[in-house]
Amino acid sequence: MVSGHRILVTGDRGYFGSILVPMLVEAGHFVQGMDQGYYAGCAFGEFQPAAASLRKDIRAITADDLRGFDTVIHLAALSNDPLGDINPELTLAINHRASVRLARLAKAAGVTRFVMSSSCSTYGRSDGAIISETSPLNPVTPYGRSKVMAEHGISELVDTDFCPVFLRHATVYGLAPMLRFDLVVNNLVAYAVATGRVHLKSDGQAWRPLVHIEDVCRACIAAATAEAGLVRNEVFNIGQTVDNYQIFQIADMIADTVPGSRVEMADGASPDERSYNVNFSKAENGLPGFEPQWSVQRGVDQLFRAYTGVGLRTGDFEGVRYSRLARIIDLMDAGKLDSELNWRDRARPHGDQAEADV
Repeated sequence: MVSGHRILVTGDRGYFGSILVPMLVEAGHFVQGMDQGYYAGCAFGEFQPAAASLRKDIRAITADDLRGFDTVIHLAALSNDPLGDINPELTLAINHRASVRLARLAKAAGVTRFVMSSSCSTYGRSDGAIISETSPLNPVTPYGRSKVMAEHGISELVDTDFCPVFLRHATVYGLAPMLRFDLVVNNLVAYAVATGRVHLKSDGQAWRPLVHIEDVCRACIAAATAEAGLVRNEVFNIGQTVDNYQIFQIADMIADTVPGSRVEMADGASPDERSYNVNFSKAENGLPGFEPQWSVQRGVDQLFRAYTGVGLRTGDFEGVRYSRLARIIDLMDAGKLDSELNWRDRARPHGDQAEADV
């Protein structure tokens, strides 16, 4: 791996960024973050950022803010389906148009590598077919549609001097300083530890590919540092093919791990429209430097130890602190964010773009 890159990470104070930035610094890169700060004070334990961060909205960014960097790793987005459903048009403004604008400005500023964090949500529902990077995209949520549109818009900017790379990660799980409890494995383990019940809100039949957060970050670093000719304008599904599970299988694994717990289905549990079984062989074989290290069982064990170590209770994870949707709604209800997710105590950015954190 080539070291010494100058890297800007958007959304560096979010779930992904809290793991990625220390990994980049340890690998010898110069790193600066850019983050809205929506989730300040929401760390799971202590969080000591590993790099300086500019608190700035993407709508206000200029090419001058990007000069001097050779790489942008773009994590910032409205970061899941429930949050994206609040206002679909705003989701497109943030995840699609702001991302394309950022890439365009980065190219103008001389940035040569642009790594975009995308999602397997772009595939939507596969109806049993095994999905690869060449499969049709069929997003079923505003979040998924916004990622598809961002990929297409950024891809149009490619040339010999500008190398975008797109990482469609599986459903992420795992411990991080800026932990999220609104992700399926993190959430189900939390319920098992706190209540003795693995609480399923769907019928458990949907397929979901899974990937540990550290392995997503390894993929980001690999995409940022690989030879340009090997990754230019390429899409990589990020995960491991062996880690496709139906939700009930995840629930059973957790029940077997957390002593005294049992699987319980919520009243009115219904099928999940999002269901996809993904092939990850392209990244496993063709993304230089990407070597996943986590299994789902190991990740469940990690979360179980962390949760029991702090005596996790239901109130700790059902409130606003660790849920992206609940936190944003709380900030809006408190009058700190306006309806377009601008901070009311800061100047309104230009245009209709916006940034939030992963």
